[in-house]
Amino acid sequence: MQKTEIVAIDGGGTKTLLLRVRQDGTIAAWRKAGGSNPFDVPEWRAVLTGLMMGQQQNLAAAAFGMAGFGESGRLSRELTETLATLCPAPHSIHNDVDMACRGAFLNGPGILLLSGTGSMAWGMGEDGQTARVGGWGSLFGDEGSAYWIGRLALARLSQCLDGRATDESGFVSRFAALQGWPEDAALCGSALQEWYANLVEVRPSVAALAVEIGRFAEQGCEIAREIFAEAAESLACHVHGLRHRLSGETLRWSYAGGTMRSAILREALTQECGAPLAPGLPPIGGAVLVAASLAGWQADERFIAQLAVSLEAEGLS
Repeated sequence: MQKTEIVAIDGGGTKTLLLRVRQDGTIAAWRKAGGSNPFDVPEWRAVLTGLMMGQQQNLAAAAFGMAGFGESGRLSRELTETLATLCPAPHSIHNDVDMACRGAFLNGPGILLLSGTGSMAWGMGEDGQTARVGGWGSLFGDEGSAYWIGRLALARLSQCLDGRATDESGFVSRFAALQGWPEDAALCGSALQEWYANLVEVRPSVAALAVEIGRFAEQGCEIAREIFAEAAESLACHVHGLRHRLSGETLRWSYAGGTMRSAILREALTQECGAPLAPGLPPIGGAVLVAASLAGWQADERFIAQLAVSLEAEGLS
Protein backbone atom coordinates (compact mmCIF):
# COMPACT_ATOMS: atom_id res chain seq x y z
CA MET A 1 0.00 0.00 0.00
CA GLN A 2 1.33 3.43 -0.94
CA LYS A 3 2.26 5.57 2.04
CA THR A 4 0.79 9.03 1.71
CA GLU A 5 2.18 11.16 4.55
CA ILE A 6 5.55 12.62 5.49
CA VAL A 7 6.99 13.94 8.75
CA ALA A 8 9.12 17.05 9.19
CA ILE A 9 10.83 18.15 12.40
CA ASP A 10 12.38 21.51 13.24
CA GLY A 11 14.42 21.05 16.42
CA GLY A 12 15.78 24.17 18.09
CA GLY A 13 17.20 25.22 21.43
CA THR A 14 13.91 26.10 23.09
CA LYS A 15 11.25 24.22 21.12
CA THR A 16 10.85 21.31 18.70
CA LEU A 17 8.04 21.18 16.15
CA LEU A 18 6.82 18.06 14.35
CA LEU A 19 4.61 18.38 11.30
CA ARG A 20 2.81 15.57 9.47
CA VAL A 21 1.85 16.51 5.90
CA ARG A 22 -0.32 14.91 3.23
CA GLN A 23 0.48 14.73 -0.49
CA ASP A 24 -1.72 17.73 -1.26
CA GLY A 25 0.20 20.00 1.14
CA THR A 26 -2.40 19.95 3.91
CA ILE A 27 -1.42 19.23 7.51
CA ALA A 28 -2.51 15.91 8.96
CA ALA A 29 -1.22 16.64 12.48
CA TRP A 30 1.38 18.60 14.40
CA ARG A 31 3.04 18.43 17.78
CA LYS A 32 5.28 20.75 19.77
CA ALA A 33 7.72 19.93 22.58
CA GLY A 34 10.67 21.48 24.37
CA GLY A 35 14.13 22.11 22.93
CA SER A 36 16.20 19.29 21.42
CA ASN A 37 19.62 20.87 20.85
CA PRO A 38 22.03 18.24 22.25
CA PHE A 39 24.48 21.02 23.21
CA ASP A 40 21.97 22.46 25.68
CA VAL A 41 19.25 19.94 26.45
CA PRO A 42 20.36 16.74 28.22
CA GLU A 43 16.94 15.14 27.63
CA TRP A 44 16.96 15.71 23.86
CA ARG A 45 16.51 11.99 23.16
CA ALA A 46 13.36 11.90 25.29
CA VAL A 47 12.00 14.95 23.45
CA LEU A 48 12.48 13.33 20.04
CA THR A 49 11.23 9.94 21.26
CA GLY A 50 8.03 11.51 22.57
CA LEU A 51 7.39 13.42 19.35
CA MET A 52 8.03 10.41 17.08
CA MET A 53 5.83 8.06 19.08
CA GLY A 54 3.11 6.68 16.83
CA GLN A 55 4.44 8.36 13.68
CA GLN A 56 5.47 5.24 11.73
CA GLN A 57 2.10 4.28 10.27
CA ASN A 58 1.59 5.43 6.66
CA LEU A 59 4.96 7.26 6.75
CA ALA A 60 6.62 7.65 3.34
CA ALA A 61 9.64 9.67 4.47
CA ALA A 62 10.87 12.12 7.11
CA ALA A 63 13.29 15.03 7.35
CA PHE A 64 14.86 16.47 10.47
CA GLY A 65 16.31 19.95 10.85
CA MET A 66 18.26 19.67 14.09
CA ALA A 67 20.13 22.37 15.98
CA GLY A 68 23.75 21.36 16.45
CA PHE A 69 23.80 18.78 13.65
CA GLY A 70 27.13 18.86 11.82
CA GLU A 71 28.78 20.96 14.53
CA SER A 72 30.11 18.12 16.68
CA GLY A 73 31.14 14.76 15.28
CA ARG A 74 30.10 12.86 18.40
CA LEU A 75 26.74 14.57 18.86
CA SER A 76 25.96 14.30 15.14
CA ARG A 77 26.60 10.56 15.28
CA GLU A 78 24.36 10.27 18.34
CA LEU A 79 21.59 12.19 16.57
CA THR A 80 21.97 9.99 13.49
CA GLU A 81 21.81 6.77 15.53
CA THR A 82 18.86 7.95 17.62
CA LEU A 83 16.80 9.08 14.63
CA ALA A 84 17.57 5.87 12.72
CA THR A 85 16.02 3.94 15.62
CA LEU A 86 13.02 6.24 15.91
CA CYS A 87 12.40 6.47 12.16
CA PRO A 88 13.04 3.32 10.06
CA ALA A 89 11.41 5.05 7.07
CA PRO A 90 13.66 6.89 4.57
CA HIS A 91 14.85 10.08 6.24
CA SER A 92 17.38 12.88 6.05
CA ILE A 93 19.04 14.97 8.78
CA HIS A 94 20.28 18.53 8.27
CA ASN A 95 21.31 21.42 10.45
CA ASP A 96 18.21 23.39 11.42
CA VAL A 97 19.55 26.57 9.77
CA ASP A 98 20.16 24.70 6.50
CA MET A 99 16.52 23.62 6.61
CA ALA A 100 15.40 27.15 7.42
CA CYS A 101 17.33 28.45 4.40
CA ARG A 102 15.71 25.85 2.15
CA GLY A 103 12.31 26.93 3.42
CA ALA A 104 12.92 30.65 3.14
CA PHE A 105 14.22 30.51 -0.45
CA LEU A 106 12.30 27.38 -1.57
CA ASN A 107 15.60 25.61 -2.28
CA GLY A 108 16.93 28.61 -4.25
CA PRO A 109 19.96 30.87 -3.65
CA GLY A 110 20.04 33.29 -0.72
CA ILE A 111 21.23 33.83 2.82
CA LEU A 112 19.18 32.82 5.84
CA LEU A 113 20.05 34.70 9.02
CA LEU A 114 18.80 32.92 12.12
CA SER A 115 18.69 34.44 15.57
CA GLY A 116 16.98 32.27 18.11
CA THR A 117 18.54 30.89 21.28
CA GLY A 118 21.77 30.88 19.24
CA SER A 119 22.70 32.57 15.98
CA MET A 120 23.99 31.41 12.62
CA ALA A 121 23.67 32.21 8.93
CA TRP A 122 23.46 29.70 6.08
CA GLY A 123 23.76 30.61 2.44
CA MET A 124 23.51 29.16 -1.04
CA GLY A 125 25.17 30.93 -3.94
CA GLU A 126 23.90 31.21 -7.50
CA ASP A 127 26.19 28.26 -8.39
CA GLY A 128 24.68 26.03 -5.70
CA GLN A 129 27.67 26.34 -3.36
CA THR A 130 26.70 26.46 0.32
CA ALA A 131 28.46 27.92 3.34
CA ARG A 132 27.70 28.88 6.92
CA VAL A 133 29.00 31.41 9.40
CA GLY A 134 28.45 31.68 13.13
CA GLY A 135 26.85 28.97 15.22
CA TRP A 136 29.90 28.65 17.45
CA GLY A 137 27.93 28.38 20.67
CA SER A 138 27.45 30.66 23.65
CA LEU A 139 30.99 30.47 25.07
CA PHE A 140 32.65 32.37 22.21
CA GLY A 141 29.98 32.90 19.57
CA ASP A 142 26.23 33.22 18.97
CA GLU A 143 26.53 37.00 18.65
CA GLY A 144 23.18 38.74 18.28
CA SER A 145 21.22 35.71 19.51
CA ALA A 146 18.48 35.75 22.12
CA TYR A 147 20.91 34.33 24.68
CA TRP A 148 23.51 36.95 23.76
CA ILE A 149 20.90 39.72 24.13
CA GLY A 150 19.65 38.34 27.44
CA ARG A 151 23.16 38.00 28.83
CA LEU A 152 24.07 41.54 27.75
CA ALA A 153 20.87 42.84 29.34
CA LEU A 154 21.77 41.14 32.62
CA ALA A 155 25.24 42.65 32.44
CA ARG A 156 23.80 46.14 31.86
CA LEU A 157 21.38 45.58 34.76
CA SER A 158 24.21 44.70 37.14
CA GLN A 159 26.17 47.76 35.99
CA CYS A 160 23.18 50.01 36.66
CA LEU A 161 22.63 48.46 40.08
CA ASP A 162 26.19 49.03 41.32
CA GLY A 163 26.71 52.43 39.70
CA ARG A 164 29.00 51.57 36.80
CA ALA A 165 26.32 52.72 34.35
CA THR A 166 23.65 55.39 34.45
CA ASP A 167 20.01 54.53 33.96
CA GLU A 168 18.14 57.52 32.57
CA SER A 169 15.39 55.64 30.75
CA GLY A 170 14.10 53.32 33.49
CA PHE A 171 15.86 50.10 32.52
CA VAL A 172 16.12 48.87 36.11
CA SER A 173 12.50 49.61 36.93
CA ARG A 174 11.30 47.93 33.72
CA PHE A 175 13.46 44.85 34.38
CA ALA A 176 12.41 44.66 38.02
CA ALA A 177 8.73 44.85 37.04
CA LEU A 178 9.25 42.13 34.44
CA GLN A 179 10.77 39.75 36.99
CA GLY A 180 8.66 40.78 39.97
CA TRP A 181 11.69 42.14 41.83
CA PRO A 182 11.99 45.24 44.04
CA GLU A 183 13.26 48.44 42.37
CA ASP A 184 15.59 49.30 45.25
CA ALA A 185 19.15 48.67 44.01
CA ALA A 186 20.26 46.50 46.94
CA LEU A 187 17.07 44.43 47.02
CA CYS A 188 16.98 44.11 43.23
CA GLY A 189 20.61 42.96 43.23
CA SER A 190 19.81 40.33 45.85
CA ALA A 191 16.83 39.11 43.80
CA LEU A 192 19.03 38.93 40.69
CA GLN A 193 21.59 36.78 42.49
CA GLU A 194 18.84 34.52 43.86
CA TRP A 195 17.38 34.11 40.36
CA TYR A 196 20.82 33.25 39.01
CA ALA A 197 21.49 30.72 41.77
CA ASN A 198 18.27 28.86 41.03
CA LEU A 199 18.62 28.62 37.23
CA VAL A 200 18.32 25.05 35.94
CA GLU A 201 18.60 25.46 32.15
CA VAL A 202 20.71 28.59 31.80
CA ARG A 203 20.62 29.24 28.05
CA PRO A 204 16.85 28.94 27.51
CA SER A 205 16.13 30.99 30.65
CA VAL A 206 18.48 33.81 29.66
CA ALA A 207 17.37 33.69 26.01
CA ALA A 208 13.75 34.08 27.09
CA LEU A 209 14.57 37.60 28.33
CA ALA A 210 15.27 38.86 24.79
CA VAL A 211 11.62 39.27 23.82
CA GLU A 212 10.93 41.63 26.71
CA ILE A 213 14.19 43.54 26.16
CA GLY A 214 12.95 44.09 22.61
CA ARG A 215 9.71 45.52 23.98
CA PHE A 216 11.73 47.85 26.23
CA ALA A 217 13.57 49.04 23.11
CA GLU A 218 10.30 49.68 21.28
CA GLN A 219 9.10 51.69 24.28
CA GLY A 220 12.14 53.97 23.99
CA CYS A 221 14.42 52.53 26.70
CA GLU A 222 17.86 53.73 25.62
CA ILE A 223 19.84 50.86 27.18
CA ALA A 224 17.62 48.30 25.46
CA ARG A 225 17.94 50.15 22.15
CA GLU A 226 21.74 50.11 22.50
CA ILE A 227 21.67 46.35 23.12
CA PHE A 228 19.61 45.75 19.98
CA ALA A 229 21.85 48.07 17.95
CA GLU A 230 24.86 45.95 19.00
CA ALA A 231 22.93 42.78 18.15
CA ALA A 232 22.11 44.11 14.67
CA GLU A 233 25.74 45.05 14.03
CA SER A 234 26.89 41.56 15.00
CA LEU A 235 24.22 39.82 12.92
CA ALA A 236 24.99 41.99 9.89
CA CYS A 237 28.53 40.61 9.96
CA HIS A 238 27.05 37.16 9.32
CA VAL A 239 25.37 38.36 6.13
CA HIS A 240 28.42 40.29 4.92
CA GLY A 241 30.65 37.30 5.62
CA LEU A 242 28.50 34.92 3.57
CA ARG A 243 28.13 37.33 0.68
CA HIS A 244 31.92 37.51 0.51
CA ARG A 245 32.43 33.74 0.80
CA LEU A 246 29.79 32.94 -1.82
CA SER A 247 30.94 35.70 -4.19
CA GLY A 248 27.44 37.09 -4.13
CA GLU A 249 27.44 40.68 -2.94
CA THR A 250 23.86 41.05 -4.17
CA LEU A 251 22.55 37.81 -2.62
CA ARG A 252 19.21 38.44 -0.95
CA TRP A 253 18.85 37.64 2.72
CA SER A 254 15.95 36.44 4.81
CA TYR A 255 15.47 35.62 8.47
CA ALA A 256 14.20 33.13 11.00
CA GLY A 257 14.12 32.75 14.76
CA GLY A 258 12.22 34.43 17.54
CA THR A 259 14.65 37.31 17.94
CA MET A 260 14.01 38.40 14.36
CA ARG A 261 10.40 39.21 15.22
CA SER A 262 11.74 42.49 16.63
CA ALA A 263 10.90 45.32 14.22
CA ILE A 264 13.75 47.40 15.67
CA LEU A 265 16.26 44.62 14.96
CA ARG A 266 15.01 44.10 11.39
CA GLU A 267 15.06 47.85 10.70
CA ALA A 268 18.66 48.13 11.89
CA LEU A 269 19.66 45.13 9.75
CA THR A 270 17.94 46.66 6.74
CA GLN A 271 20.18 49.70 7.11
CA GLU A 272 23.24 47.43 7.14
CA CYS A 273 22.30 44.72 4.63
CA GLY A 274 19.41 46.01 2.53
CA ALA A 275 15.77 45.02 2.79
CA PRO A 276 15.21 41.34 3.66
CA LEU A 277 13.12 38.97 1.61
CA ALA A 278 10.14 37.63 3.55
CA PRO A 279 10.61 33.85 4.00
CA GLY A 280 8.78 31.78 1.40
CA LEU A 281 8.11 29.18 4.10
CA PRO A 282 9.00 29.06 7.80
CA PRO A 283 11.90 26.80 8.91
CA ILE A 284 9.70 23.71 9.22
CA GLY A 285 8.80 24.23 5.55
CA GLY A 286 12.35 23.45 4.50
CA ALA A 287 12.13 20.08 6.24
CA VAL A 288 8.80 19.42 4.49
CA LEU A 289 10.39 20.09 1.09
CA VAL A 290 13.26 17.69 1.85
CA ALA A 291 10.91 14.97 3.10
CA ALA A 292 8.65 15.41 0.05
CA SER A 293 11.64 14.94 -2.24
CA LEU A 294 12.66 11.77 -0.36
CA ALA A 295 9.11 10.46 -0.78
CA GLY A 296 9.24 11.11 -4.52
CA TRP A 297 6.54 13.76 -4.37
CA GLN A 298 6.42 16.75 -6.68
CA ALA A 299 6.64 19.77 -4.36
CA ASP A 300 5.43 22.21 -7.01
CA GLU A 301 3.98 25.71 -6.62
CA ARG A 302 0.55 24.33 -5.84
CA PHE A 303 1.92 22.11 -3.05
CA ILE A 304 3.96 24.98 -1.59
CA ALA A 305 1.02 27.39 -1.73
CA GLN A 306 -1.26 24.90 0.04
CA LEU A 307 1.42 24.20 2.65
CA ALA A 308 1.83 27.93 3.34
CA VAL A 309 -1.94 28.36 3.78
CA SER A 310 -2.11 25.31 6.06
CA LEU A 311 0.78 26.53 8.23
CA GLU A 312 -0.81 29.96 8.60
CA ALA A 313 -4.16 28.44 9.50
CA GLU A 314 -2.51 26.46 12.29
CA GLY A 315 -0.56 29.48 13.54
CA LEU A 316 2.76 27.86 12.55
CA SER A 317 3.99 30.37 9.96
